[in-house]
Amino acid sequence: MATKECNKEFSSECVLLTPEEVSFFQLFRILFPGDKGKENFVDSQKGVESTFKRRWIIFISILVQKFLQSVAKPLSWFGSKFETGLNLSSSNGSFRMLLLNCFRGNIQWPDKTSSTFLSFNGHLDKRVELDKSIKPGDSRYHAALSIMSAKASYENEAYIKTTVEDQWKMEFLGFFDFWNDYQEKATTQAFILRDKSGGSDTIIVAFRGTETFDADAWCTDFDLSWYEIPGVGNIHGGFMKALGLKKNLGWPKEIKQDDSHPQVAYYAIREMLREHLKASDQTKFLVTGHSLGAALAILFPAVLVLHEEGWMLDRLLGVYAFGQPRVGDQKFGEFMTEQLKKHSIPYFRFVYCNDLVPRLPYDDTALMFKHFGTCLYFNSSYEGKIVAEEPNKNYFSPLMAMPKTLNAMRELIRSFTIARSKGKEYTEGWFLRFFRVLGLIVPGVSAHGPQDYVNSTRLGSPALFLPHHDPTP
Repeated sequence: MATKECNKEFSSECVLLTPEEVSFFQLFRILFPGDKGKENFVDSQKGVESTFKRRWIIFISILVQKFLQSVAKPLSWFGSKFETGLNLSSSNGSFRMLLLNCFRGNIQWPDKTSSTFLSFNGHLDKRVELDKSIKPGDSRYHAALSIMSAKASYENEAYIKTTVEDQWKMEFLGFFDFWNDYQEKATTQAFILRDKSGGSDTIIVAFRGTETFDADAWCTDFDLSWYEIPGVGNIHGGFMKALGLKKNLGWPKEIKQDDSHPQVAYYAIREMLREHLKASDQTKFLVTGHSLGAALAILFPAVLVLHEEGWMLDRLLGVYAFGQPRVGDQKFGEFMTEQLKKHSIPYFRFVYCNDLVPRLPYDDTALMFKHFGTCLYFNSSYEGKIVAEEPNKNYFSPLMAMPKTLNAMRELIRSFTIARSKGKEYTEGWFLRFFRVLGLIVPGVSAHGPQDYVNSTRLGSPALFLPHHDPTP
């Protein structure tokens, strides 16, 4: 169904991009002046008479999405083969046994549904155990549990279930592939666990971030459509669609789930939480995620606010976002800051060093995206501080190119020494070291991996994780 046929009455204004509607010649017409709201690939309620910079942004967004759509199948195929190759050694017991089995003609091929199969992200950081020195009651506990949950969310259901139940000794409540009404497939993933350690009763909702070889997830990131919700502000359209925005309904408070496809994320998760929270007054919850998952984590309570679910918001212990991209404009940030304060909800936004993702989409006059919340910024020595905005707030900066490259070199060198200085649990493998080499070519890419966020929560000062008043920008 074309975007123009969708009900957008819940928003006062929007700009929706539909790459599948664009021909080759129309794509380049985007760069020339004219009302883009009249094109079949840009849907706007009031029309969009844009500057060249905004037309350029629309052009790039649509071009990248069209490219991703065209390579979706080969990218998925390559990713499947690549991850299988990464898991060959563990499936055969060791690299030595793999070579021996090659000579024997008896190679044990990895089972992608097994509890031992690791994703691309899983191979960057193979740690499964929680830090035993961070116990319930420690100010770092929820952050440390959140990043480990966010990291685990990239894996398959069997891996997550085994990790939660056998390693963490917690209750596994479910793994889900949620429906995206706009992509018309299940492209949003999350899992839910329950932590009753230390006398607490906390449900953790962990949204999965962008999978490396998933073109649909990348399209969500690059979909710079936006909706303006009255009294709330402008919000990133791709993230809203991934969370569960209904194509023909917007954000109604209640819906009847369609049995012809999987449930959508927001409504299914909210219903599960309602049941558990109503069953016990002592039960609370928190939401977390890394990258795209972090964006969904902060948008989840935003929709709860829209639906006036005050009693649920009062039970929300916190939002822990790692490597989160910007999700809305300044008005949205001010609205959410007020609501989070009203319900006493801590919102910690973790940024490690030169990670490029928190610096996108741009905070400038063309895009107008803004961060909010308590920003915990960590340098390459894992020394943290609370800042209003991470340094070098927009990624592309010629002045920062050389310092970022030098820092990437330092991180690569550190990968060989950190186990001696911090302990063997911080050991970095060959695959992560190779990934850090990539950071020399494109500084900020390797800084987005989960390893450094896990280290930041474990090595950061406990004082950083206490409730704080956000510094004034």
